[in-house]
Amino acid sequence: MKEKISDYLVQNLTFLPPELIVLVVSAMPILELRGGLPLAYLHYDFSLAKSFILSVIGNILPIIPILLLFQPVSKWLLRFNWYNKLYNWLHKRTMRKSKDIEKYGALGLMLFTAVPLPTTGAYSACVAALLFSIRFHYAFFAISLGVVVAGILVSLGLLSFSIF
Repeated sequence: MKEKISDYLVQNLTFLPPELIVLVVSAMPILELRGGLPLAYLHYDFSLAKSFILSVIGNILPIIPILLLFQPVSKWLLRFNWYNKLYNWLHKRTMRKSKDIEKYGALGLMLFTAVPLPTTGAYSACVAALLFSIRFHYAFFAISLGVVVAGILVSLGLLSFSIF
């Protein structure tokens, strides 16, 4: 599914420079850095350092708006039945996957974000931070650090992939 979304974005954003496409892909939910970094390195043949920097920046960009706007926007949208169902699903899923966040707070949030697996990226971590009432500056720092660690792990995976 990630490949189809990133392929769609790459095909429809050809009017943009490749660097900006990588930023957009890295800022998208689901894809995040895990989609942007391989796109930059494998598709656009950027250096690993350039791929890493662009992907990390792109993945960090949505953190502040999500942390600041998710609760007020959700509060307003909860009056609609479709959003109420979506919010309840998101809440249950996040709570089920975030026992480490509850136990370790901001450190758990960083570890949750750092694991380069589906549904453990910056978007899910922002929601978890809000659900567990982690203060903004702790949440932002922990999630950003988790994005950097995830970038390192994905980069190591790309290096080992390109060796073989």
